[in-house]
Amino acid sequence: MANERTFSSWMGTGLACIGVAIGLKAVFGAIDPTWLAKLAASVFLAIAIYIFFMAQRQACKTFARLTERDAEALPGKAFKMLAIFMSFATVFTGVVLWML
Repeated sequence: MANERTFSSWMGTGLACIGVAIGLKAVFGAIDPTWLAKLAASVFLAIAIYIFFMAQRQACKTFARLTERDAEALPGKAFKMLAIFMSFATVFTGVVLWML
């Protein structure tokens, strides 16, 4: 269960980066040139995607070392799928931010 909690913490950190990106776009969106605020937000979105995949990688490495005794661990495929879905959502958020 500790592996799942650690993965969840990493995902929360990635979501925080998305929140910072949205906040940057909201706060600095009125500056001229507008692409500068969008670029700053995009950097945080890229960091979020990096965090999602690093979380998945670390969770799968830990999962490979585990031996099941009393509890059934979450399979590595679930970590990968969640990281992929979160990354797609992050890319979609970036597209929306650039369109605004």
